[in-house]
Amino acid sequence: MNDELVEHEIGAEQAFVDRVYLQLEESARNARQLAREGENRGRLEHEGGLVERDAMVFQAARRIAQLDAAHEGLVFGRLDLQHSVSDEPRYIGRIGLRDSERDSLLIDWRAPAAAVFYQATAADPQRVVRRRVLRSTGPQVVGIEDELLDSEALAELEADGVELPIIGEGALMAQLSRARDRTMHSIVATIQAEQDRAIRAPSRGVTTISGGPGTGKTVVALHRAAYLLYTDRRRYESGGVLVVGPSGVFMRYIERVLPSLGETAVALRSLGEVVDGLRATRHDEPAVAAIKGSARMATLLRRAARLQAPGSPDHFRVFWRDDVLTLDRGRLGRVRRQLMSQGRRNRQLPRVSGALLDALWGQVRGERGRERGREAFEDDMLSDDTFLDFVLAWWPPLDAPTVLGWLREPEVLAQVCDGVLSREEQQLLTKSWGGDTALSVEDVPLIDELRYAIGDVPQRTEDERDLDETGLLSGGRDLQELMTVADSLSSGRSWTPPMHRIEDDPFAHVLIDEAQDLTPMQWRMVGRRGRTASWTIVGDPAQSSWPDPAEAEVARREALEGKERHEFHLSTNYRNSAEIYEHAAAYAERVGLDADLPTAVRSTGVPPRVLTGVPDLEAAVREAVLDVAGRVPGTVGIVVPVARRSEANAWLASWPELADDAPAARAAIDSSVTPSGEDRVVVLTGLDTKGLEFDGIVVVRPEEIEAESATGRATLYVVLTRATQLLTTLS
Repeated sequence: MNDELVEHEIGAEQAFVDRVYLQLEESARNARQLAREGENRGRLEHEGGLVERDAMVFQAARRIAQLDAAHEGLVFGRLDLQHSVSDEPRYIGRIGLRDSERDSLLIDWRAPAAAVFYQATAADPQRVVRRRVLRSTGPQVVGIEDELLDSEALAELEADGVELPIIGEGALMAQLSRARDRTMHSIVATIQAEQDRAIRAPSRGVTTISGGPGTGKTVVALHRAAYLLYTDRRRYESGGVLVVGPSGVFMRYIERVLPSLGETAVALRSLGEVVDGLRATRHDEPAVAAIKGSARMATLLRRAARLQAPGSPDHFRVFWRDDVLTLDRGRLGRVRRQLMSQGRRNRQLPRVSGALLDALWGQVRGERGRERGREAFEDDMLSDDTFLDFVLAWWPPLDAPTVLGWLREPEVLAQVCDGVLSREEQQLLTKSWGGDTALSVEDVPLIDELRYAIGDVPQRTEDERDLDETGLLSGGRDLQELMTVADSLSSGRSWTPPMHRIEDDPFAHVLIDEAQDLTPMQWRMVGRRGRTASWTIVGDPAQSSWPDPAEAEVARREALEGKERHEFHLSTNYRNSAEIYEHAAAYAERVGLDADLPTAVRSTGVPPRVLTGVPDLEAAVREAVLDVAGRVPGTVGIVVPVARRSEANAWLASWPELADDAPAARAAIDSSVTPSGEDRVVVLTGLDTKGLEFDGIVVVRPEEIEAESATGRATLYVVLTRATQLLTTLS
């Protein structure tokens, strides 16, 4: 192709891009000016001024964040249409911009007017003659790729003297060949038609996006979240969008996608972070994880929530006037059953002292007591620290970690496990909760289950506090005091009121990635956050790490009950070279996985390397990693069995060719595409690789990855589909 023509076309596009960036800076200045005006409104010293200030500052801050996030690759598309090629072309970008005359300068990729950029094909050009993708580094246009969609329309234009040159070999293939770094990137410039249909699906109900490895399910779902925020911002920003992924590694991998599309009002959480205030990264061993994830745990935890607090008193005796009044085990049991029948445990706190007073008053027989009456009796009891201390110790306010802590005791665990878990399963749970071990990812849904089983401690309204000038609840002390004293009595530590209450959990939209891995308990946890939400669910059953898909499916149906469904299937593998995916697909068929096998569209001519019988494993891994890293410009993953992770990390740290203090040796395999401060070569386990991709992968001892769990074959299939360019296995 004529280099002079290419340079001319790039120069013409650069002139337009320069104009857009000037307008972007002008818009940013206007937003900052709006923020300053908002601050000035707050100095008016009246309530209306404060409200105006907050609204103006919020809107300005949101716009500034959107404009700041859009700088990279701001303008990426151009459409030349039949009716407008002799006029102005239509440019597509990450956000929408208008010029100083309020005319459209750049169309937001989510706008209806931009849909044709993704949906037009040669078979159905939808009046598009030429579709152009601009490749940029910052504000600098570095390349262009064209697709001719309507050759007849082009011929007519050329006959009318309109030049419309076609440049490049296709934007999609150029994008697929780029080196990977440690984060996922937007595909906004190269979205394909089947992906675009899923992105623009109806907002209500459940949108399911399925497909085999490399079909772009995750990034399509993230673009869908950005699309929903654009089309109904008030609903989704006020209600919130929750994105849930399998691990912290995965969440860091995807965290830049939505901001790059101009969206920042989204909560990104791994499965160990779904519950506010908790963060778990450690996984239990597969046998324990299978127990904790099972739906049977819901029954067990409901029983635990109804237990009497260990160590709480089972007897109370008081002399009042001429009577000895007692609360023995039988009476307390009846009061307890009465309270528990009325709702969640913590919700009954304001009623506890009243119920106990009823049980005591029913024993008053003496004339002096009857003459003084019930009101005097209650006044005396509520002034008696002995009675109040008993109330607080017998029915303390509880939090979920405290109740889960009760199950560390084998006797307590056995009490709630009767008919639910075997003795061997109980022993595995006791071992997993022993010592000072931090919460596991599998413990987090159990905490959430208990939160809902015991309920939140009731909060008093300002009116109730104003009416109760004595600081007493109906039948008890001030609630905050009750919480503090009760918890210190029952657990020996001060009470910290929950930062987040269960009624605040639901979101407006919930996006679940790697949904095939969710356990029944995790589905229950996530389902609570999407009771009134729309959903986007992404997954591939063949990649599942949960050993009982039927049980998980029941929990999934319960979480989504009553919601309409929209299903989309992606059929093209854009990640792997054809050689790598043929190798992975052959493995899936050989081991009996019912795999969804998409079509890989890109070939490198380089088949995977399979090395067997290596005498020195470290030396063989080192040689393989150096070979792969020397042949690809981006990231390299070393995937090992869980038991070998520490060993492999020690190897990597000891290799001078990859050490930070050997820059000269490293230079030969280093890459400018990896962000500063991030390692180019990393060690991961099979489950760590979920949702990730690397230029090159070295798989160490795949047979051990297979044997790690009941779903080890599915895990190894996932591992074999993570590489875009080179794959080496050492068996």
